[in-house]
Amino acid sequence: MPIVIFAGAAAPSPPAISAEDAERVLFPQASPGFTTGECPRAEGAGADERRIRCMIGLRYRGDDAAKALAIDLHERSGGIAGVERERVMDGGFRGKIRLVPEPPVGQHRKHLAWVAGAVADFDDFFRGLSARAKRPIAYRHRPIAWKFLRSVGRTTPSAYAGDWSIGYNVSGSLHASADAVRETLFHEIFHLNDEASLDWSRRVLGSLYDGLVARCGTKVPCLTPYAPNRTMVRGGTYYAFQPDNGDGVHEYAAELALRYYREQRALLRGEPEVRPAFKCGPEENARAWSLMVDQLFGGADLVPACTP
Repeated sequence: MPIVIFAGAAAPSPPAISAEDAERVLFPQASPGFTTGECPRAEGAGADERRIRCMIGLRYRGDDAAKALAIDLHERSGGIAGVERERVMDGGFRGKIRLVPEPPVGQHRKHLAWVAGAVADFDDFFRGLSARAKRPIAYRHRPIAWKFLRSVGRTTPSAYAGDWSIGYNVSGSLHASADAVRETLFHEIFHLNDEASLDWSRRVLGSLYDGLVARCGTKVPCLTPYAPNRTMVRGGTYYAFQPDNGDGVHEYAAELALRYYREQRALLRGEPEVRPAFKCGPEENARAWSLMVDQLFGGADLVPACTP
């Protein structure tokens, strides 16, 4: 059931990933129930958890370090580190892209470690943010089904989100470091919340975004004051305003959420402020920022007020 996010409401407790769903994430192209022999179904307290741990062990057999990471990720966040099924996706402006499952083992194990590190960081972030919020934070960041993959002959997309799962490309161009992965995943987690909130970005920020596009089109100099981050599409414009990428307001809002995370995280950690503060730019920035802060993050904003 969709979660409708609005001011003053706390997100309901996230549902646990069932053993059946975990099996589909860990072994998406296997015959249903094929793990029953080695990881049998059972009843009683803790039966699902025992089966999930068994299936994680089966998925990561042969790489004890990756197995330990996957089990720890599950125990800490309820998440499941599995693989994507082989398929061809419509990549919008990127064209058709063939995706194949790529377990995060061996040379790719670092990606599983980076995901686990990002999840731990998000826990710290939301713990600190909640202590400073005016009301419960209507935002969910776990548990998530992590689907590792490789795009054949491509480095895009680095990640994508839907139905409380995130596809993670081990050859993704954005996945060059732990910090880059952490920020990419925060962007994607916004998409999950946007989807669950019945398209919050279109309902709330749509007219603002459409006005910016009508004013600037794809002209970089015109869009620069309004771009939450500096991520660019090669041969195009800011990612937040790239045409032929679905409804562009979704990416604008996800980039705005990432900018919020960057600015708040720095202050929570006692680091220098991210400058210039996004809300202190044009009036449209302040309006979008205020709506996101109030409706998704419990009114928590550690960034000092703007000076004239």
